[in-house]
Amino acid sequence: MQNILLEVPVGVSGRHVHLTREHLQTLFGPGYELTKLRDVVQPGQFAAKETVTIVGPKGVLEKVRVLGPLRSYTQVEISRTDSFKLGVNPPIRDSGDHEGSPGCVLVGPAGVVTLKQGVIIALRHIHMHTDEAKRYGLKDKDLVTVQVGGERGLIFTNVLVRVNPNFRLEFHVDTDEANACLLNNNDMVQVLTPAAAEALGLVS
Repeated sequence: MQNILLEVPVGVSGRHVHLTREHLQTLFGPGYELTKLRDVVQPGQFAAKETVTIVGPKGVLEKVRVLGPLRSYTQVEISRTDSFKLGVNPPIRDSGDHEGSPGCVLVGPAGVVTLKQGVIIALRHIHMHTDEAKRYGLKDKDLVTVQVGGERGLIFTNVLVRVNPNFRLEFHVDTDEANACLLNNNDMVQVLTPAAAEALGLVS
């Protein structure tokens, strides 16, 4: 265990959309409010009952879940596999970093929104409470190395640490990344110490 800094539960993130209030009302109608389907691990965040269709130059993705609460920007998070179906080439970015990203068309039951940008592949990351970050000598925007065990075990480098007093400890990967190593929700992965990552010849 001397090579392990901490263990973190997994949250596999499927394709989803974050909406502004303006875009919510365009897609679902004036005065519309999101309907909570279920809470997710991060406090205050939830999966809504509402879904939209994403339209790209080459194809569509139907029944894509909207996540709440509403945001100040509309963001579409998809996997690399999804991008092939849509015909877009999104960058790998932290949430909210849309500069130079492609757009798409969102279709709801009441209207259509055309985005000039906002489609990204989410950079794999760990949500971490400030107390935990302090305990393990980490800070917001640090990059760490994560080891996955099991039959298809692998090592993820360049894992972003996101620190906030409202966060709950969780390692977020998209469906492509999870499928590559047979990861499921609530599985445990290990964050390697910087020394262990260096010994393996990995950049942390």
